[in-house]
Amino acid sequence: MAVLTLFDLDGTLVDSAPGIHASIRVAAAELGLPEPTADQLTAMVGPPLQDGFASLFGLEGADVDRAVAAYRAHYTAGSMLDAPVYAGVPELLTALQEDGQLLAVATSKPATFAERILGHAGLLAAFAGVHGATLDGRVRHKQQVVGLALAAHPGERPVLVGDRAQDVVGARVHHLPCVGAGWGPARPGELEQAGAAVVVGHPGEVPAALARLRS
Repeated sequence: MAVLTLFDLDGTLVDSAPGIHASIRVAAAELGLPEPTADQLTAMVGPPLQDGFASLFGLEGADVDRAVAAYRAHYTAGSMLDAPVYAGVPELLTALQEDGQLLAVATSKPATFAERILGHAGLLAAFAGVHGATLDGRVRHKQQVVGLALAAHPGERPVLVGDRAQDVVGARVHHLPCVGAGWGPARPGELEQAGAAVVVGHPGEVPAALARLRS
């Protein structure tokens, strides 16, 4: 049985902030909300969309649904592909594959969107599976998608690589360590405070971090 490494998508494999930010601005305008602040935009990269609109913009009920619909209309029209691959990520994935590791994605983004982004970025073939949220929001939290990935890929000594506190917490629910992707949009100290096993500053540092955790 192969060693299993799970990856978050947004802020870990690709810099999805440009497309996400543009779509949030469109959704806010459509609902008559003020221009989103820089902090609101940063905080929206990573958590489930429904939760972000509720907690960061104070929306409830049908307004959350309206915001999500407006966001997705703009996002799926092309903004989702404004997500460049972080420098060093292709080399990281190749190195882990050559080491015999099984790779899968666990993201709070809808799985269909994640697959499209990974395909456009040329990364999809590196992963044995892509596990994400459902469009109806019933599955959206990190612990849910990590659970789906673990059920589909029963690999040895699984570890999650992710860039936000939600990744660390979602991994912990399943008793997994999390390698913090310090090159993503996390605020200073966020990953450490959430309990990441280790935080690294560049994709090239991940293989050594994984080896230490599994030794």
